[in-house]
Amino acid sequence: MTQEEIEKLFERLKNGELKEVYVSKEEFLPVREVLVNREDFKNFRGIAQHGGAVIYQYVEVARS
Repeated sequence: MTQEEIEKLFERLKNGELKEVYVSKEEFLPVREVLVNREDFKNFRGIAQHGGAVIYQYVEVARS
């Protein structure tokens, strides 16, 4: 997945087009790199799954 594709996924999640985004163990590091550089980084919740995968959700109230 390219950086541009990852950005589009997070924008769709933020806009409510998607409820959640599943990220496999293999895709985690590139996705996280894009995510931590976003201004709204703290509005994304990552839920760890077995085997190293993560499900990301967007929340309106940023975590502290």
